[in-house]
Amino acid sequence: MIPPGYRPRRADPWHGVVLQLGGALLLAVVIPFTAAVTFFDVLSGESLFANTLIASAGAVIAGHQVFRNLGNFPGIRSSYYVFPIFASSFGVAVLTLFMTRAGYSRPLLLVSFLATLVWHYVVYFKMQRRQQLFIAVVPLGRAERLFDVPGVNWTALATPELPPGYHSVAADFHVDMGPKWEEFLAECALSGVPVLHYKDLIHSLTGRVEMEHLSENANGSLVPDPTYLRFKILADAAAAAIALVLLLPVLFAIALVIKATSRGPVFFVQSRVGYRGRPFRMWKFRTMVNRPPTQAEVEAAKTLEGDPRITAPGRFLRRSRLDELPQLWNVLRGQMSWIGPRPEAIPLSRWYQSEIPFYRYRHIVRPGITGWAQVSQGHVLEIEDVMKKLSYDFFYISNFSPWIDLLIVVRTIKTMLTGFGSR
Repeated sequence: MIPPGYRPRRADPWHGVVLQLGGALLLAVVIPFTAAVTFFDVLSGESLFANTLIASAGAVIAGHQVFRNLGNFPGIRSSYYVFPIFASSFGVAVLTLFMTRAGYSRPLLLVSFLATLVWHYVVYFKMQRRQQLFIAVVPLGRAERLFDVPGVNWTALATPELPPGYHSVAADFHVDMGPKWEEFLAECALSGVPVLHYKDLIHSLTGRVEMEHLSENANGSLVPDPTYLRFKILADAAAAAIALVLLLPVLFAIALVIKATSRGPVFFVQSRVGYRGRPFRMWKFRTMVNRPPTQAEVEAAKTLEGDPRITAPGRFLRRSRLDELPQLWNVLRGQMSWIGPRPEAIPLSRWYQSEIPFYRYRHIVRPGITGWAQVSQGHVLEIEDVMKKLSYDFFYISNFSPWIDLLIVVRTIKTMLTGFGSR
């Protein structure tokens, strides 16, 4: 059942916080600061030394914390985020020093920043070389769905024996496997082989949660973290107020273009389903001509590929997501969040709810201008695609935290630049 001489795979030190953070502090703080003091005498005065040391160490630690937490989400190439993460953390450090009028060494802080980047790129590529997964699958029940997930070396077990070189086993725990397979899984667990439920693997590898029962919510609770819920609504409102003031010239310019190029109002206002299933009026810049009144209610709520109702400026606004800017008013009023499941038009929501189990559960958090489903899948209409989008929404709710919100912010910037998923 278990290959002779099998030993559990030893933890890869490159995945450990000791090597990752310890190496960063050594390379980016200890060595440069020691060399600066010993050989170059670039730091004159104890306060200058202390300020630069604290700023560098704080930026490395804070950036590394974000780097590790973002890297835990599926489908994430951490190399894409190394530069923006540490540019932000060192930028905050410099801004703090500037605001407090504390003296510091710019050359040494720059050396620390560059060394941090180099080290974390090394960490990423070392981890990638050791990341290939070989997982054996007990081909019973719904476990065979795992074979549709790319990027993993899957092997279906014909007999209850673990092939050499495979260090994990996946199975459908909800199916009656029989005594031989159950004995095999128990023996694997006792020998230190990770034994995983197929659905948990799909969640972690795809970034989707396909629930058949509400009890499968990964939180162990149907309600997301209430503390973060309360904090988020305050942070959302404050950020929306600042953004509305700063973006006022942009909003005014877009309004003039819309008014000059087509007849009708500047804004498109539509009733959507919001937090806890309550309807609200959502604001957008109008990107379409007035719809024909003869169209069916559900069909009129859909936006099709190459929809002829979209105006010329509207295509640019949709691709860049600038048409969503008026929703800052909804965020300011507490009806929406910057990040969350996309609010649907009431006719579409009723249709989806009649076809999809647990659809209303997505209203457990405030709807957002952007979200995990939007940056992972884009615009969808048909029931099959909506089911997939819903699984992304459930993943977001199950992992409701500042870390996934931060990741969505970064991926939203990429989406705005590429136009991914727009219609």
